[in-house]
Amino acid sequence: MIQIQEQYKKEMMPALQKELGIKNVMDVPTITKIVLNTAVSEAVKNPKVLNNVVEDLTTITGQKAVQTKAKKAISNFKLREGMPLGATVTLRRDKMWAFIERLIHISLPRVRDFRGLSPKGFDGRGNYNMGLKEQIIFPEIDYDKVDTIRGMNITICTSAKTDAEGKALLEQMGMPFRKK
Repeated sequence: MIQIQEQYKKEMMPALQKELGIKNVMDVPTITKIVLNTAVSEAVKNPKVLNNVVEDLTTITGQKAVQTKAKKAISNFKLREGMPLGATVTLRRDKMWAFIERLIHISLPRVRDFRGLSPKGFDGRGNYNMGLKEQIIFPEIDYDKVDTIRGMNITICTSAKTDAEGKALLEQMGMPFRKK
């Protein structure tokens, strides 16, 4: 079992239960899934660029990335419905726990001029969204093989009912939120 998962079950769950005043152990918020998403505007002109994006996401997560396609046509962007535009990966269970541990303890400290994550990334239901400007903060990515630096969106879905519960969960895990 992954270290942060064990720590969650032994230390964080009871602490969260006490902090949030939850009586039932099953109501304590937990992470349900993590979604990584990258969109590439260059893919309209050169669809082969997506192969690098899919490869990067697969390397970072250890799970095969899926290409995403345009839902509708937009003539100003020379975009047709069904054209490949980006890639996405959904992580659950062990791969999710391993990724969150690497994100918090290894990758985020490698971000240049990092002052903490914005606490405004919550959606109202306890899920957290964050954007990264470069994929090279992940140690799995070989800097010499990167053709261009691309960003990505990471969504951490939780079973929390409110933003306060979601933030308490992520703070317990060690997510470095910016102090106001």
